[in-house]
Amino acid sequence: MDLKDKLVSSFATLQEQNDAAHQIRQEAFEQFETLGFPTKKLEAWKYTSLNSVLKTDFNLFPTSATTLSFEDVKPYFVHEIDAYKVVFVDGVFNAELSNIDTEGFEVTLMSKALNDAEHKAVIEKYFNSIAKKDESLTSLNTAFTKEGTFIHIPKSKVADKPIQLLHFATGTENALFLQPRNLVVVEENAQVQIIERHQSLTDNATLTNAVTEMFVAKHANLDYYKIQNDKLTASLIDNTYISQEGQSNASVHTFSFGGKITRNNLNYYQKGEYIDSTLKGITILEGKQHVDHYTLVDHVEPNCESHQNYKGIFAEKSTGVFNGKIYVDKIAQKTNAFQQNNNILLDDTATINTKPQLEIFADDVKCSHGCTIGQLDAEAMFYLKTRGIPEKEAKGLLTYAFANNVLESVRIPELQARVNKLIAEKLGVNLGFDQ
Repeated sequence: MDLKDKLVSSFATLQEQNDAAHQIRQEAFEQFETLGFPTKKLEAWKYTSLNSVLKTDFNLFPTSATTLSFEDVKPYFVHEIDAYKVVFVDGVFNAELSNIDTEGFEVTLMSKALNDAEHKAVIEKYFNSIAKKDESLTSLNTAFTKEGTFIHIPKSKVADKPIQLLHFATGTENALFLQPRNLVVVEENAQVQIIERHQSLTDNATLTNAVTEMFVAKHANLDYYKIQNDKLTASLIDNTYISQEGQSNASVHTFSFGGKITRNNLNYYQKGEYIDSTLKGITILEGKQHVDHYTLVDHVEPNCESHQNYKGIFAEKSTGVFNGKIYVDKIAQKTNAFQQNNNILLDDTATINTKPQLEIFADDVKCSHGCTIGQLDAEAMFYLKTRGIPEKEAKGLLTYAFANNVLESVRIPELQARVNKLIAEKLGVNLGFDQ
C-alpha cells in the first residue's frame, strides 16, 4: 500500500473525533485527494522531488509511547536561556520535559484548543483561515490535525521569556510520518519570541509535514526562529503562514543546516499600513542534502516594508533552491520591498537554483531583488593564508563573514551564539566562539 492509500484508509478513523475542526478536516482531505502529493511538474516544485521520501512505508501514528530524559534531549534546547518549553515525542506531548506554566498569556495544546468551549471563538476566527487551500501538503496536515501548539498572547501582553517548540522522533517506529499543527495569535500591542526545532534521535526514516498559522495584530511584534539541523534520514516540509495588521512587525529567521530534504514554504500577508515583514535565512549543506526555500510576501496596502535576505553555502553534492516572490498590489503605493539571495558553491558538484521574483502593479514604490552565485574570493583566501591562517580556517572565516549580516538581526543573544556554534561545526573549524 502506498502512502496516499494508507492516508485514505486512516482518515476515516481520525474523523471519528467530533471536534471544532471536524468539517474543516473533511473538506481538506477531499482537497488533498484531488491534488495528491506535489510533483516536479508543478512550477513551485520544479527543483524538488519527494519521490525518494514517499516510497518509504511510514506509520502515520506512533504505536507505543517512548520515555526520554532531559539528558537525552538537552543538546537540542537553547538551554542557555530561561524559556517556556513545549515538547512532543513522536507526535505526543511530553509533560515532564515541558514547561507551559505561563502567567497572563496561554501556551497549550492544539487538541485542547480544538475541543474546549472556551477556545471556540478563537478557533472559529483563526484556525485554517490563512493556510492555503490549494496547497496539497497543507491540506493534508489540516485533514490530519490532531496535535501541536496553541499560543495566545492577549492585548498589550509581552511574553516574559521565549517559547521553545521541540518535536523529537525516537525511532520506536521503523518509519514515522508526523503532522504537527500550530496556531499563534498575538493581539494588539503584544510581543512574543518563539524558537522551533524538529529533531530526529534515530537513523530510522522520519517525515514531518508541519503547518503553522500566525496572526499579528496592530502594533504587535512577533520574533520567530527555526533551527533545522537534522539527520540524513529525516525530511521536513514546513508550511508557515503569517497575517499582519497595521503597524505590526513580524520576523522569521530560518537556519537550515541538515536533513535529507527540507522544504520551507513561508507566506506573509500584509493587511494594513505601516507593516514591517522580515524574512532571513542561512543554509549550509553538504553531502546530498537538499533545502528548498519558497517565500511569498503579499503587499496589498500602502506604506509597508518587507526585507528578505537568504544566504546559502553548498558543499559536495548538496542542492539548494530559492524561489522568492514579492507581490505589490496596485493600491500598495509607497511600498519598500527588498529581496536578496546570495550563494557560495564550495565544490563544483554543488547546485543552487534561484529565482527571485517581483510582481508590481503600483507605480510609486521602491522595490529591488537580486541573486548571486559564486565561490570564495581567491584573493581573500590568499591574503589570509599569507598571514599564517591554514586554508581550512581561512575558508571558514570567509564563509562566516559571508553569512554574518543575517545573524546580526537575531534578537536573542544566546540563540545567536548557538547558531554561531552550529555554523562552526558545519564548517569544521573553530571560529573562536564560546561554546
